[in-house]
Formats: sequence, structure tokens, C-alpha cells
Amino acid sequence: MKIALYGGSFNPPHVGHLLVISYVLATADVDELWLMPAYRHAFGKALVPFANRIEMCRLLTSFFAGGVGVTGVEAELAGSGRTLDTLEHLQANNPDASFRLVVGSDILEEAASWHAFDEVEERAPLLIVARSGHPHPRASGPWMPAISSTEVRDRLASGVGAERLVPRVILDYIRSRGLYR
Repeated sequence: MKIALYGGSFNPPHVGHLLVISYVLATADVDELWLMPAYRHAFGKALVPFANRIEMCRLLTSFFAGGVGVTGVEAELAGSGRTLDTLEHLQANNPDASFRLVVGSDILEEAASWHAFDEVEERAPLLIVARSGHPHPRASGPWMPAISSTEVRDRLASGVGAERLVPRVILDYIRSRGLYR
């Protein structure tokens, strides 16, 4: 089984995430893609509760007939925030699987701040998605739109709305729970 791991805060998931999932499933040699929300942000940013972000990721998977799942593995590890720890755990518990790590080209700019990035890349070769505004020689394919969860949160908090940036089912969830006010 070849599994693409798409990690992030997903605070909240937006249409950019939806497009990345579609792109990876359509172009990469993988059997499945797992959304992997961070239990806590590696750089200390505030997040809505993990259970809410897991549920929003599950709602995002509803756009796909199959091949997309959500893993709460980071909560199982008490949220160390280290991708290497997560990969070691997943590989130990899924010995017949091989993993690839989906990252945006913007993440490559932060590689030096990751714990043992070279080993992460060795354990789960990168599937690099070109993100608008972040050119990188290793990124190929179409540019994914410059949508950020920060922009979405700011719009929701100010009451501007995010209807063109967030799938309706997720916006309904956010509103029903009073998130990002």
C-alpha cells in the first residue's frame, strides 16, 4: 500500500486543501491519501480543538468517492509535533505500507527548522506541490492557489465571510460551533 500523508494544521481546511488532494490523487503513484492534522502546531500557533479539526477534515473527505482518509495519529503521540516521530510510529504500525509526504513548495523554505528533515525525506519521499508565490526548483506542476487558513480565520473573525474559500459543508460546521469568531 502506497500512502500519501498530507499533514497540516487544517485550521480550518479550505478549497486549497481540496485542490491539493485532487491533484495528488490524480498524478502521484499512491493508493490512498491520509489527512494528518497536527495535534499542536510545531511553531506554537493557536489552533481550534483537535476534535474539531479532525471532524472538518472528515467533512473534506466527503468530496471523494474513496482513497482519502483522516488519521488522528498525532494525538496518539501526545502531539510531539515532530514529523519524524509520526513517521516512525506509522511505519511501525503499518509495516506493509510505504509513505510519501505531501508538502507545499512554501514548506521547503522552512526545511532547516524541521527536526531531522533529511531523515523525514528518506522515510517518506516528498510529493512537492507548487504553491503560488513560493517558486522552488523541486516543485513542478500547476500552481496551487494562494489560499491560507490564516486568511480564512481573519475573514471569519471579521464577519467578512469565506464562502469562496471554504467548502460549504465545512463553513456550516464552523458556524454551528461558533469557531473562529
